[in-house]
Amino acid sequence: MTRTSLRLALIGDSLAYGSGAAGPRDALGPRLAAALTDAGYDVDLAVLAVPGAVTGDLTAQVRRAAPLGVDLAVVVVGANDLARLVPPAQSAAALASALADLRAAGTDVVVVPAPDMSTVPWVPPALRPLVQVASATLQREQAAVARRNGAMVAAVSDAVSAAFGTDPALFSADRFHPSSAGYAHIAQALVPHVVAAAHARRDAAA
Repeated sequence: MTRTSLRLALIGDSLAYGSGAAGPRDALGPRLAAALTDAGYDVDLAVLAVPGAVTGDLTAQVRRAAPLGVDLAVVVVGANDLARLVPPAQSAAALASALADLRAAGTDVVVVPAPDMSTVPWVPPALRPLVQVASATLQREQAAVARRNGAMVAAVSDAVSAAFGTDPALFSADRFHPSSAGYAHIAQALVPHVVAAAHARRDAAA
Protein backbone atom coordinates (compact mmCIF):
# COMPACT_ATOMS: atom_id res chain seq x y z
CA MET A 1 0.00 0.00 0.00
CA THR A 2 1.30 3.45 -0.93
CA ARG A 3 1.80 5.60 2.15
CA THR A 4 0.99 9.30 2.22
CA SER A 5 3.19 11.94 3.82
CA LEU A 6 1.33 14.08 6.35
CA ARG A 7 2.61 17.08 8.26
CA LEU A 8 0.56 17.21 11.46
CA ALA A 9 0.56 20.08 13.96
CA LEU A 10 -0.98 20.25 17.42
CA ILE A 11 -2.02 23.81 18.22
CA GLY A 12 -3.57 25.18 21.38
CA ASP A 13 -3.12 24.83 25.13
CA SER A 14 -1.77 22.34 27.66
CA LEU A 15 -4.11 19.60 26.44
CA ALA A 16 -2.60 19.83 22.98
CA TYR A 17 0.88 20.08 24.51
CA GLY A 18 0.44 17.04 26.76
CA SER A 19 0.80 18.49 30.27
CA GLY A 20 0.18 15.80 32.88
CA ALA A 21 1.25 12.86 30.73
CA ALA A 22 3.83 10.56 32.30
CA GLY A 23 6.02 10.63 29.18
CA PRO A 24 6.18 12.21 25.71
CA ARG A 25 4.62 9.22 23.97
CA ASP A 26 1.60 9.42 26.25
CA ALA A 27 0.69 12.95 25.13
CA LEU A 28 -2.05 13.67 22.63
CA GLY A 29 0.14 14.51 19.62
CA PRO A 30 2.18 11.31 19.58
CA ARG A 31 -0.96 9.24 20.15
CA LEU A 32 -2.71 10.83 17.17
CA ALA A 33 0.44 10.50 15.07
CA ALA A 34 0.64 6.80 15.93
CA ALA A 35 -2.99 6.28 14.87
CA LEU A 36 -2.38 8.08 11.59
CA THR A 37 0.73 5.96 11.01
CA ASP A 38 -1.40 2.87 11.48
CA ALA A 39 -3.88 4.33 8.97
CA GLY A 40 -1.21 4.53 6.26
CA TYR A 41 0.46 7.91 6.73
CA ASP A 42 4.09 8.89 7.18
CA VAL A 43 3.60 11.52 9.86
CA ASP A 44 5.82 14.50 10.60
CA LEU A 45 4.53 15.82 13.94
CA ALA A 46 5.02 19.35 15.26
CA VAL A 47 3.61 20.21 18.68
CA LEU A 48 3.27 24.00 18.65
CA ALA A 49 0.85 24.21 21.56
CA VAL A 50 1.79 26.23 24.63
CA PRO A 51 0.60 25.37 28.15
CA GLY A 52 -1.58 28.10 29.57
CA ALA A 53 -2.58 29.46 26.17
CA VAL A 54 -5.94 31.10 25.62
CA THR A 55 -7.49 31.36 22.18
CA GLY A 56 -6.00 34.81 21.68
CA ASP A 57 -2.54 33.23 21.87
CA LEU A 58 -3.14 31.09 18.77
CA THR A 59 -1.89 33.86 16.49
CA ALA A 60 1.72 33.25 17.50
CA GLN A 61 1.36 29.48 17.15
CA VAL A 62 -0.17 29.80 13.68
CA ARG A 63 2.71 32.08 12.72
CA ARG A 64 5.16 29.38 13.82
CA ALA A 65 3.23 26.83 11.74
CA ALA A 66 3.44 28.87 8.54
CA PRO A 67 6.94 27.83 7.40
CA LEU A 68 6.28 24.17 8.20
CA GLY A 69 3.79 23.58 5.41
CA VAL A 70 1.32 21.91 7.76
CA ASP A 71 -1.18 19.60 6.05
CA LEU A 72 -3.44 18.99 9.05
CA ALA A 73 -3.73 20.98 12.28
CA VAL A 74 -5.56 19.78 15.36
CA VAL A 75 -6.61 22.78 17.45
CA VAL A 76 -7.37 22.11 21.11
CA VAL A 77 -8.22 25.29 23.02
CA GLY A 78 -10.73 26.84 25.39
CA ALA A 79 -10.04 25.46 28.85
CA ASN A 80 -7.98 28.48 29.87
CA ASP A 81 -10.50 30.86 28.35
CA LEU A 82 -13.09 29.35 30.68
CA ALA A 83 -10.77 29.40 33.68
CA ARG A 84 -9.92 33.06 33.06
CA LEU A 85 -13.50 34.08 32.23
CA VAL A 86 -12.67 35.25 28.71
CA PRO A 87 -15.98 36.23 27.04
CA PRO A 88 -17.09 33.51 24.57
CA ALA A 89 -17.48 36.02 21.75
CA GLN A 90 -13.90 37.18 22.25
CA SER A 91 -12.64 33.60 22.20
CA ALA A 92 -14.66 32.81 19.10
CA ALA A 93 -13.33 35.86 17.25
CA ALA A 94 -9.75 34.85 18.04
CA LEU A 95 -10.43 31.30 16.87
CA ALA A 96 -11.96 32.59 13.64
CA SER A 97 -8.82 34.62 12.92
CA ALA A 98 -6.51 31.68 13.58
CA LEU A 99 -8.58 29.32 11.45
CA ALA A 100 -8.74 31.80 8.58
CA ASP A 101 -4.94 32.03 8.57
CA LEU A 102 -4.52 28.26 8.70
CA ARG A 103 -7.00 27.67 5.90
CA ALA A 104 -5.41 30.42 3.77
CA ALA A 105 -2.12 28.53 4.11
CA GLY A 106 -3.75 25.39 2.72
CA THR A 107 -3.97 23.59 6.07
CA ASP A 108 -6.94 21.38 6.89
CA VAL A 109 -8.09 21.76 10.48
CA VAL A 110 -9.81 19.70 13.14
CA VAL A 111 -11.15 21.84 15.98
CA VAL A 112 -11.62 20.19 19.36
CA PRO A 113 -13.99 22.43 21.32
CA ALA A 114 -13.32 23.29 24.95
CA PRO A 115 -13.74 20.54 27.55
CA ASP A 116 -16.53 20.54 30.09
CA MET A 117 -14.64 22.17 32.94
CA SER A 118 -17.31 21.20 35.46
CA THR A 119 -15.69 17.75 35.69
CA VAL A 120 -12.41 19.19 37.04
CA PRO A 121 -12.08 18.02 40.66
CA TRP A 122 -11.24 21.41 42.14
CA VAL A 123 -14.44 23.03 40.84
CA PRO A 124 -16.79 23.33 43.86
CA PRO A 125 -19.95 21.23 43.44
CA ALA A 126 -22.16 24.29 43.87
CA LEU A 127 -20.51 25.96 40.87
CA ARG A 128 -20.51 22.98 38.54
CA PRO A 129 -23.87 23.74 36.88
CA LEU A 130 -22.71 27.26 36.03
CA VAL A 131 -19.35 26.01 34.75
CA GLN A 132 -21.11 23.37 32.66
CA VAL A 133 -23.32 26.01 31.05
CA ALA A 134 -20.31 28.26 30.37
CA SER A 135 -18.43 25.33 28.82
CA ALA A 136 -21.37 24.43 26.57
CA THR A 137 -21.75 28.05 25.45
CA LEU A 138 -18.11 28.27 24.42
CA GLN A 139 -18.28 24.89 22.70
CA ARG A 140 -21.22 26.07 20.56
CA GLU A 141 -19.42 29.30 19.63
CA GLN A 142 -16.27 27.39 18.71
CA ALA A 143 -18.15 24.83 16.61
CA ALA A 144 -20.01 27.52 14.69
CA VAL A 145 -16.80 29.43 13.95
CA ALA A 146 -15.02 26.24 12.91
CA ARG A 147 -17.72 25.28 10.43
CA ARG A 148 -17.84 28.80 8.96
CA ASN A 149 -14.10 28.56 8.33
CA GLY A 150 -14.18 25.13 6.71
CA ALA A 151 -12.77 23.19 9.66
CA MET A 152 -13.96 19.83 10.93
CA VAL A 153 -15.43 19.82 14.44
CA ALA A 154 -14.52 16.93 16.74
CA ALA A 155 -17.44 17.14 19.17
CA VAL A 156 -16.12 14.70 21.73
CA SER A 157 -16.75 16.67 24.92
CA ASP A 158 -19.83 14.74 26.07
CA ALA A 159 -18.15 11.35 25.75
CA VAL A 160 -14.89 12.53 27.29
CA SER A 161 -16.47 14.46 30.18
CA ALA A 162 -18.67 11.50 31.09
CA ALA A 163 -15.55 9.40 31.62
CA PHE A 164 -13.57 12.12 33.40
CA GLY A 165 -16.51 12.83 35.67
CA THR A 166 -16.55 9.28 37.00
CA ASP A 167 -12.91 8.13 36.89
CA PRO A 168 -10.41 10.18 38.94
CA ALA A 169 -7.54 8.16 37.44
CA LEU A 170 -8.02 10.04 34.19
CA PHE A 171 -6.66 13.16 35.90
CA SER A 172 -2.99 13.68 36.68
CA ALA A 173 -1.69 14.49 40.16
CA ASP A 174 -2.52 18.19 39.75
CA ARG A 175 -6.23 17.26 39.42
CA PHE A 176 -6.52 19.56 36.41
CA HIS A 177 -4.64 18.06 33.47
CA PRO A 178 -5.26 14.55 32.11
CA SER A 179 -3.07 11.66 33.15
CA SER A 180 -1.58 9.29 30.59
CA ALA A 181 -4.78 7.25 30.87
CA GLY A 182 -6.77 10.44 30.35
CA TYR A 183 -4.89 11.27 27.17
CA ALA A 184 -5.44 7.73 25.93
CA HIS A 185 -9.18 8.23 26.42
CA ILE A 186 -9.18 11.62 24.67
CA ALA A 187 -7.10 10.29 21.78
CA GLN A 188 -9.43 7.33 21.34
CA ALA A 189 -12.35 9.74 20.95
CA LEU A 190 -10.45 12.00 18.55
CA VAL A 191 -8.82 9.42 16.29
CA PRO A 192 -11.88 8.81 14.03
CA HIS A 193 -12.21 12.56 13.38
CA VAL A 194 -8.51 13.12 12.74
CA VAL A 195 -8.17 10.08 10.47
CA ALA A 196 -11.30 11.14 8.57
CA ALA A 197 -9.82 14.59 8.01
CA ALA A 198 -6.55 13.07 6.77
CA HIS A 199 -8.41 10.72 4.43
CA ALA A 200 -10.52 13.60 3.07
CA ARG A 201 -7.38 15.60 2.31
CA ARG A 202 -5.68 12.62 0.67
CA ASP A 203 -8.76 11.81 -1.44
CA ALA A 204 -9.14 15.42 -2.54
CA ALA A 205 -5.55 15.43 -3.76
CA ALA A 206 -5.90 12.14 -5.65
